[in-house]
Amino acid sequence: MMFGAAVAGLLVGAGEARADFWSDAAKGLEGTTIHGVSESTPPSNYVKDVLAPEFTKKTGIKVEFEATSWDQMYDKAIKDMEANTGIYDFVYIEQDIVYSYLARNFLVDITKSLAEKPNLKSPDFDPAMFTTFVNYFKNEGGDIFGVPMEAFIKVYLYRKDLFEDAKVKDAFKAKYGYDLAPAKTHQQYKDIADFFTAWGKDNGGEFWGSTVQAHTGHPASWYEFFESVAPTFGVYNWGIDPSKNYAASVANGGSMNSPESKKALEWWLSLLPDAPPESTASTWDEVAATFAAGRTAQGLVYGENAAWIATNDTKSKVVGKVGVALPPLEPGVLEAAESGKGYIGYYDGGAFGIPHSSKNKDAALLFLEFIAQPSVQADWAVAGSRITHQATYDDPKVVAQDAKTDGYYSLMKNDGRLFAGAPPYPFHAQVREATAPFFYQAITGELSASDALDQMAAAAEQELTKLGYRK
Repeated sequence: MMFGAAVAGLLVGAGEARADFWSDAAKGLEGTTIHGVSESTPPSNYVKDVLAPEFTKKTGIKVEFEATSWDQMYDKAIKDMEANTGIYDFVYIEQDIVYSYLARNFLVDITKSLAEKPNLKSPDFDPAMFTTFVNYFKNEGGDIFGVPMEAFIKVYLYRKDLFEDAKVKDAFKAKYGYDLAPAKTHQQYKDIADFFTAWGKDNGGEFWGSTVQAHTGHPASWYEFFESVAPTFGVYNWGIDPSKNYAASVANGGSMNSPESKKALEWWLSLLPDAPPESTASTWDEVAATFAAGRTAQGLVYGENAAWIATNDTKSKVVGKVGVALPPLEPGVLEAAESGKGYIGYYDGGAFGIPHSSKNKDAALLFLEFIAQPSVQADWAVAGSRITHQATYDDPKVVAQDAKTDGYYSLMKNDGRLFAGAPPYPFHAQVREATAPFFYQAITGELSASDALDQMAAAAEQELTKLGYRK
């Protein structure tokens, strides 16, 4: 026994024994500190609180992880990469901004880096294990520039307990003439919103018929419309058509101010009286918190919040009462999505990438492979309602969580194909900023939906011309 242990010790000392890939690969990097920044979301906080400490324990590489607001996260990351200061060794890359980062050569080619340094290539890192969401983080040659860390769909959450209450159902049917059920059309959604707003008043509580992510000075409202609402009316890719000289206006072949788009914005604005009074100051965070507080009957909520809202009774007052469904749609939109000619909502998510300015690229590369291991995916999915590996859906822990969340994970697995990420526009932020002021004026009532979209389409084309996309 002692002889065997001595031999093993000699082998380890000679560097020939490989007990653990992470400790071996990290040799020479022990004591390094890598710095990262991300938005404070359930998936990111799981990385900060669970995965980063585990990585440090195995490698001796310390991880300092900033989980901050969406605005601060982008501001810090972009300024660091633009100035080439090297503050961050990994940054969060949201699916909708990756095309801008690639166009500016901000990111390290992970595929190429691992090929050049095979000693850093984990045997567990296999890009084929990811869902197709990884494709958003590849260049035209198929190289990966970001390791997916979250992916989820924006779903329709509703109060299942109220929708199944016999007295509530009878009252709804008496008023509208049809059975209360999760809305499949926009008119049904509006009826339900009106009904529960009145029901809240009659029952003496602060309760409303819908959430609305309608901040008047934050891009969250702009995103809710173009990513989540407009597609349900058949308006895709923000209404900009690259094949028609990047047209946004109907006059030039776009659809940003089309009749369908105007109908969508009028419908969305009509929900404001049915939403809590703070809705014009609500981003995605406040919408999730509002639903979890039991203050609304229904809403479009980013799926990364579905698990904690449905299961965590220390943070949510509606545990066991949450229903999950697809968003309401106009006729023909579902069929278009099923045929691949459209989509019904937003498939959101992000990855961690390594800035070219990073001073610790090797250590960061190991960390990104560490969080991509199959063995860490299930617990992460349960905590953050995100899935980046196809096999995670079948893990017993995720199957059990699926039952507690009214089938949220099954919905993402089976119908995720009907949703889509943001269009691959390198001018993403510029067009958003050029059009958002008019959108905010529609929320405050200073512009009608029609006038706002007309002016937004003109502003988008003006910006695209200035940037050189429109000729």
